[in-house]
Parts: sequence; C-alpha cells; structure tokens
Amino acid sequence: MTDTQAAGETHANATPDMAPAASAAPVAKGDRIESLDFIRGIAVMGILAANIVAFGQPFAAYMYPGAFLTEHGATSEWMLIGQYVLIDNKMRGLFTLLFGAGLYLFMERAWARGSTRWLQVWRLAILLVFGLVHFFFIWMGDILTYYALIGFLVVPLLKLAPRTQFGLALAGYMAGVLFYAGAVSMPYFIAETSFGDSAAFADSRAAMVAGMEDALADGETETALIRQGDLAGLAEHRLNIHGTDPLTNLALFIWETLPLMLLGVALYRMGFFSGAIAHAKMVRWGWIGLAFGAAIHLAIGLWLKSVGFSYYAMLAAYVAFSALPQLIMVLALAALMVAYSPGWTGWLAERVRAAGRAAFTNYLGTSVLMLFVMQGWGLALFGELNRPLLYLLTAAFWVLMLAWSKPWLDRYRYGPLEWLWRCLTYRTLFPLRRG
Repeated sequence: MTDTQAAGETHANATPDMAPAASAAPVAKGDRIESLDFIRGIAVMGILAANIVAFGQPFAAYMYPGAFLTEHGATSEWMLIGQYVLIDNKMRGLFTLLFGAGLYLFMERAWARGSTRWLQVWRLAILLVFGLVHFFFIWMGDILTYYALIGFLVVPLLKLAPRTQFGLALAGYMAGVLFYAGAVSMPYFIAETSFGDSAAFADSRAAMVAGMEDALADGETETALIRQGDLAGLAEHRLNIHGTDPLTNLALFIWETLPLMLLGVALYRMGFFSGAIAHAKMVRWGWIGLAFGAAIHLAIGLWLKSVGFSYYAMLAAYVAFSALPQLIMVLALAALMVAYSPGWTGWLAERVRAAGRAAFTNYLGTSVLMLFVMQGWGLALFGELNRPLLYLLTAAFWVLMLAWSKPWLDRYRYGPLEWLWRCLTYRTLFPLRRG
C-alpha cells in the first residue's frame, strides 16, 4: 500500500467512515500472515504468565515479592528470576509490536475499500471503552487503555515512509531508555543505597518510603475487598483512588509503547513478518540477540537476588535497567518466531495460531475467568496460591485457551469479542457462524 494509493484519504471527513461495512469480510485463511497469528498466540499466553502473580496476589507483588501473602522462598525466587529473564516485558513487547502491525494492516485493507483513518480512530475509541471497563471493573493490569490512547498518536504517522517510521521508532525508544535510566532508577539509589544517606535527600527518601508503604497499604485494602467478593466496593475504590491512573501511567508507558507500536508498523511494511528477510539471517541474529539479551537480564536478576529483591531495586530493574536488553529480546523473539513459524505445524501449532486469532477474547476472557477463581464469591483463591501454584494455574488456563480457540474458529468467523469489536467498528451486525 503506497502513499499514492492512499491519497484519496486526504479529503476532509469529520466522522468515521462506515460506508464499506458490507465489504468488510473476514480475512481468508490463505490471505493471513500466519506468523502474526503464531506470535500473537505465544504472546497472549505469555502475557498471562507475566500477569498471573498480579491476578492472584496483591498488585505490588507483580514486581515485589515482599508483597506476597504466601511464603516466597528460594524456589519462588529462582522462578521469579526465570520469569524476569524470559517473560516479563518481552511478551508485552511482542504484543505491542503486533498491535502496531495490526494498525497498519487494518488501514491497508480499509484504504483499499475507500475508507479513511477516521475508521481507525473510531475503532480505537471502542477499544478505549473496553480498556476502561476492564481497568475499573475487572482488573487493574489492563493494557488496552494504553494501546488505544497511544494508538491515536500512531494513526497520523501511518503514511510516513517505512524507513522514517523505523528511524523515529528507534530514536523514540532510545529516548525512553534514557528517560527510564534517569527517572525510574533514581528512587532506588535514593531510597535503598548509601547515595541517599545525604541530608540533601532526606525528604526524597522519606517520600519514597511513604510511597512504598502507600502502595502496600492499597494492596491490603484491595485484598480485603477481593476476599469479601465485593465487586461494587472494589470498583468504587478504583474509581476514587485510582481514577487518574490510566493517564498518569500513560506518561510512563508511552516511552516504550509508542516506539514499539511504530516499530511494528515499520517492520510490517518492510516485510519482516512475511518472509522478506532471509531465513538464515533471521535465525542467526535472532539467536544472537536472544542469548545476549537473556544474559543481561540474568545478570540483573542475580543482582536483584543479591540485594534481596528490594522494592525500588525491583522497580529499577523491571523498568529502567532492562529497557535496552528488552528491545533486543523482543526483536530476537519476533525474528525467530517468523523464521520458524512456517515449519511449526501440527495440532499444537494450529491451536496456538487459533489462540492468536482470538487474542482479544483470550486476553479479556482470562481476566473475567480470574474473577471466578480469585474473588470471595467464587473459589476465593486470592492470596492463597504461592508462585509455583500460580504457574500451575497459568498452565491450566493455557490448556483452556488452546482447547476452545480452534474448535470455535472452525465453526465461527471470529472470536466472540473480535466479532463484537468488528460489529461496533462498522456499526453493522456481521454474520458470526461460518457458511
């Protein structure tokens, strides 16, 4: 899709263009980029592995093992390091790359039907509503809100040349690396090292200690509400105490998410996901990048263990110190999955691809099912499962994802939420059942 082909979009259009709804058919299997489905399937499963602790323990436990309500011994500490090296931030990074690629893929087909970028804006506005409902009423770890808000910023950049998009994305990401290195690592040095012993930092250290205590206290409040099964009270608490969190967190996440989305757009247009780059090169640099990035993460993980997995050390490691090796690993994982995807066949690979095609339903559906597992009115397991048991629960949910996605998509055109999102986007009731 060239800029010339999309030139018809430049005329004024004050409202989302819904005219092509009747021709917005599902993508035929032969027209799909199989690597995108495969990577998306791996990513949505990996995101659950990253988030499972925050589902089953106070939210602060996602990074800080001291917030666990169960014992977090040596075995759990090594599992934490393994998750940090292989899963944390990488699966979200992959998902973000693919979200960016999906933004352009959607517009490529929309432009071909005569639509404009207003259709994408409307589509993202619908996603924003899903995200806000998810954040306030289901689970605070939502990423859809940030994807929608940052997606609005990517839409005006979709027609830039791919190399320009690539350069802007890398420059933006490196700016984020520098921002995180300064802003997010400093609390560790002030609050938890001798650097902050100076009287000049006394007020800052006290504020950071208070901030940590407030976060842990907030976790205690939410724990009580979850164990009581008080969904209304939990929603009220989030609206009152965390009502501005989506915007304040946006200021932190944008430094990573915006560049990765734009990078996904550029890589898609350069043919990265469709085999335009030589297989041998993808494999070689993929394995080198994966080994290099994992080695840096492992070194950071061992350092965390040496300092006792303290609160601000964990924050610095997850956000600041790992930002650059995270990018290396995300690109390496994407390259390896693209390179090996054509050869990954059989029943398991097909089910992973189906889970990727229904990633929206799997992502939000997992959060809904976790209410039944964790809430006091359900199985009441919140705060009861240690890290190994939470990983077993993750494996059970993986089996569920793989079990339902393919049979559903064999019978229906879209996943349930994918269908709803499409119908709302085009304001048309599309047929769901196949043939």
